[in-house]
Amino acid sequence: MGGCYSAGIKSENSSRKAVNLTHDSKEEDGSIGGSNKVSQLKIFTYNELKAATRNFHPDYKVAEGWFGNVFKGWLDEHTLAPAKPGTGIFAVAVKKLKKDGFDGDKEWLERQINFLGQLHHPNLMKLLGYCLEGQDVLLVHEFLTKGTLDNYLFQRTCHGEPLSWSNRMKIALEAAKALAFLHTDEVNVIHQNLKASRILLDSNFNAKVSYFVLAKDRPLDVNARVIFNWRDSGYKAPEFVASGHLTKKCDVYSFGVVLLEILSGKCALDCTRPDRERNLVEWVKPYLSSKHGIFQVMDARMEGQYQVHEAMKVAELAIQCLSKLPRLRPTMADVVSSLEQLQDSSVMQVAQSSSNISVPN
Repeated sequence: MGGCYSAGIKSENSSRKAVNLTHDSKEEDGSIGGSNKVSQLKIFTYNELKAATRNFHPDYKVAEGWFGNVFKGWLDEHTLAPAKPGTGIFAVAVKKLKKDGFDGDKEWLERQINFLGQLHHPNLMKLLGYCLEGQDVLLVHEFLTKGTLDNYLFQRTCHGEPLSWSNRMKIALEAAKALAFLHTDEVNVIHQNLKASRILLDSNFNAKVSYFVLAKDRPLDVNARVIFNWRDSGYKAPEFVASGHLTKKCDVYSFGVVLLEILSGKCALDCTRPDRERNLVEWVKPYLSSKHGIFQVMDARMEGQYQVHEAMKVAELAIQCLSKLPRLRPTMADVVSSLEQLQDSSVMQVAQSSSNISVPN
């Protein structure tokens, strides 16, 4: 593995054998959800990523959180070597994870990373490579120019025009497709940390769900491979809060919270709001069942962009996702189907409206 491995750790990449982390941890060749190519993640040295990010310069830090920091870096488009300005380069996101939480288990961590490298879906952020060197853990992802959904919804930075209704519905559908893919029997993954800041947008507002960290501890009671940490209480399903029991329906609940954020433009938890409005789910649920109430919830910046019946259907879907009983929540495949039907209906209405416009002679 070159400089990315300490001496005592066995490399599992010498044969480029990809790892499918199912319950019995069997190793299987091939990639998941896309082509049959075996994952070819590039193994970077720390110095290579240091050079790519201009020594992790503060000016190139694009995100930070409890997991660590994310820096914008530049690589050669052909060799993936650190690139100099003015050459054939492309931008990448380099996630420099905090050093605590990974001690003594780098073989397991490398298997997790290689598993992520096998996941291929147009609405999942692409992992390009990684570095495990000493105590340093870095992941290299594709860079998405418009950043995270939360910055647009909650106006944390100035991006010009607010997100339109059509873009919000497009993003919701694409995020749902990513989760539905993870929940398939072939992949069998619980994301466990979906929220607006985990949905990134490219220049055309195409959505890609990201994963910033890898969970070292495995919950005792799970029905699928868990590879993420969960720290944000506003997105937690009630059964997870009560017992720590984690299932795919926990992801469905989280998606319901994100749907409410997309509709309202308000974040899941906000201590600056009045007491009764601080928890978004608790506040808006009573309003979602009537036409009058839905106007109390909808982001005013979208006024005139949507039909009330469309907003009502999305609100109804959110209510289903947020059911306190997991068995009453839809699957993510069902969510995708509902959002696709809504999108098809909207397209058909626009087409009909256009055909009814009379053209003067």
